[in-house]
Amino acid sequence: MLGNTSFDDTTSEERRGRRALILVENLSVPFDRRVWQECTTLRDAGWEVHVICPRGSTRDTEAEAEIDGVRIHRYPLRAATGGPSGYLREYGAALWHTARLARRVGPVDVVHACNPPDLLYLPALWLKRRGARFVFDQHDLVPELYLSRFDRGEDLLYRAVCALERRTYRAADIVLATNESYRDVAVRRGGRRPEDVFVVRSAPQTDRFQPVPPEPELKRGKPHLLCYLGVMGPQDGVDYALRALAKLRDELGRTDWHAVFVGAGDAFDAMVELSQRLGLSEQVQFTGRIPDADLVRYLSTADVCLSPDPHNPLNDVSTMNKVLEYMAMGRPIVSFDLREARVSAGEAAVYAPANDEAEFARLIALLLDDPEKRARMGKIGQERISGQLSWRNSQRSLLAAYAAACRDHAPVAAGNPVRIRKRPHR
Repeated sequence: MLGNTSFDDTTSEERRGRRALILVENLSVPFDRRVWQECTTLRDAGWEVHVICPRGSTRDTEAEAEIDGVRIHRYPLRAATGGPSGYLREYGAALWHTARLARRVGPVDVVHACNPPDLLYLPALWLKRRGARFVFDQHDLVPELYLSRFDRGEDLLYRAVCALERRTYRAADIVLATNESYRDVAVRRGGRRPEDVFVVRSAPQTDRFQPVPPEPELKRGKPHLLCYLGVMGPQDGVDYALRALAKLRDELGRTDWHAVFVGAGDAFDAMVELSQRLGLSEQVQFTGRIPDADLVRYLSTADVCLSPDPHNPLNDVSTMNKVLEYMAMGRPIVSFDLREARVSAGEAAVYAPANDEAEFARLIALLLDDPEKRARMGKIGQERISGQLSWRNSQRSLLAAYAAACRDHAPVAAGNPVRIRKRPHR
């Protein structure tokens, strides 16, 4: 749903010379794939695009770069450790650097803030008072994220994140939602007019996810390969997947599989330890983050892909990037029964009752025994990604949102943007 605004009410000539500043705190760019797709879409539409984001640890490490025409300004940031005080230090440093770099960028027509956290409205509000329009790109529902990640209930900090979300909604001119569930929250809880909320779904880069011939040696001598791809945080369900695999082995007697878990996160070490406690070390491999070429090799060889995100307030209404990436690669999926998982995958997945590890294991076994069903599901997934879930549709919605933000708004003075070193994006 695109709201009530047409595709783009501005001409390419009107867009030319307009400047957008995208603020990101929790990932570097272009590592943040959604943000990078938004950057290149705006660039192709004639916008001058700047990004302020943290530096990466092993990639995106330069302080300044111009990549494929997008100007990126990065700052050093230490991820939070040690509870709430760690987050205060992280977010305080991020806000200080964001404000500092925003001054260097100079006047912009649109400031586009991507959460989490819901604190970037502060520099956005400063820029709005200087003539920018504010687009809030809601990647996560932070109150639901807090409940799902920390299990502290609706305490003082929960009420604080709710207040920050309300202030962000109130400050924004336009809201971007990643799916219809998030759009409903923006309208119902955020009090936004439906015509000011645009659904810009995340979508995999199809040039990044092109199947290659399977490599049987990746199965480590087993007939089947299972694959998990994604972040490994407390709310991502890797522990559910591991316990389901233990049940697949112990209760269903299936040892004809090898499993690979690709990705990293703050629960990574705990998941490796859990795998050892469950006696899965010989059949479960943790790769950490790997190059795209290796990721494609594993996904092209996988017989079944796992989406074990448990039912909680956040996961039920969130679109999981891994589900879309599995679909792009034509892989069948086992998932828990989540509202937005069904919206994304449809018949490309089979669904276990929420958090039912035994049924999750049974569905894995069912798919391993039915290659024809796996092939049908994989084809359905690829067709959905190339059709209704393609980035082309999201591009139209993004540009419509920017057109709505800039309606009756004269371009700002271009100022004197800082010159930065160019390099091609790889």
